[in-house]
Amino acid sequence: MRTFPDAPTPDATTAPRPRPFVRLAACLALLASTTAFAGNAPECKARLLESLGWRFVPTDVARVSIDAGAPCDRADLAQAQAAGDLVVRVPRALDAAARARLDDELLRHPATVCAYGFALGDATRRAVDKLAGNPGYRFSALQLGWIGFGPTGAKRDGWEPIASFGRGYRPRGSNARAIDAFYEGHVRAECGVGRQVAQYATQRELYGREGFDAAFDADEIVIGTFNRLHDTRSILLGSAAGEYTRDGLAVQASRAGRQAFMGLPGFIFHVFDRGTLDDLNNQAENVVVYDVDDDAAAALREHGGFEHYNRRNRAIWELARTMPVYRPRRYFERLLFERDAQLRASLPSHAQATLARLDAEFADPFYRGFRLYVHRQGVKPVGFHIARLLDRNPRTPFRIELALHNLHTTLFDRYVAYRLRECAPPPPP
Repeated sequence: MRTFPDAPTPDATTAPRPRPFVRLAACLALLASTTAFAGNAPECKARLLESLGWRFVPTDVARVSIDAGAPCDRADLAQAQAAGDLVVRVPRALDAAARARLDDELLRHPATVCAYGFALGDATRRAVDKLAGNPGYRFSALQLGWIGFGPTGAKRDGWEPIASFGRGYRPRGSNARAIDAFYEGHVRAECGVGRQVAQYATQRELYGREGFDAAFDADEIVIGTFNRLHDTRSILLGSAAGEYTRDGLAVQASRAGRQAFMGLPGFIFHVFDRGTLDDLNNQAENVVVYDVDDDAAAALREHGGFEHYNRRNRAIWELARTMPVYRPRRYFERLLFERDAQLRASLPSHAQATLARLDAEFADPFYRGFRLYVHRQGVKPVGFHIARLLDRNPRTPFRIELALHNLHTTLFDRYVAYRLRECAPPPPP
């Protein structure tokens, strides 16, 4: 996938010091300002906690018992509840002040962010399925600007330009209507814009149509080059983004569990310099994490994040370089991901041993169970992307990292604040 010529380098979008998935020291900034939730009835917090998955069980015991369990390790909320996670046993005699303190403690609890991860993951998958399912949402080709809205122009699709040559747009009215252009309309965009749209669309699905319009100003929903976003109020990379999580190698996310990855942005990028690139249009891929299965999450926890797999990517690349020089189109993609029987059988005997070693590498659960959305590749496991890039740029290995994000910091805080202001159940999908 093509990247922006003025996009930040990987070093600018990741940081050397990982920040924990849950900000215990800062208590998620959730209750740092009590005025943010002033005027909310006490039952609103309990209602929000219940909608996220907490279950309150009245008991005759004298003290509160919080059995958080391990929700971040579960596939979904139903599995977490079946395992007995997210249970609070509340004394029947608990007075109103003590109950209010309990609800505040739970809003700061790490398990609450894991429970939020279930909602965030569901919202990500709904958004991505709509984006990937729109045949009119294409990858860039010949067009008049960086983002192509077709002959009808951006206005009809609910966007207005904020920069020349199609390098920046914001919604001109309804935020939800602007996202609908990518769900249903005819639009062309780079994979960087594809990542931005997927991130915004996730918030649209999380809040619901009306909530997305009410919770965010139009100038917070900006698409364009990454550098353009830095000069705006974008909730992704602009002044409204607030506090970022810096976990480029996924050390903290791997430690926390699979739900810590839901919806996170990232990128796969070339290791060697640009002189080794044969296909500049595929020098990198901008990704959003779609889902992580149990085995992939366990492998990431065992190996402490992405760095182990970046070393394996290098080993895969070195093995691939020893394969036969003549390689038909999509050679490694067909060989390693599609497992084309005819192609595999055609390999000379000396290449069969190398193929077996490559198969062993790609059999790792991470390569099979860590699923990414990339515009316009759709949803594929990370192994597909590594094989694909061996074809496009065979003279360099590739790395995967997470980008800066605020899903568990500012955007979590804003979601909680919005839900408490509305004091309503979550919107329908």
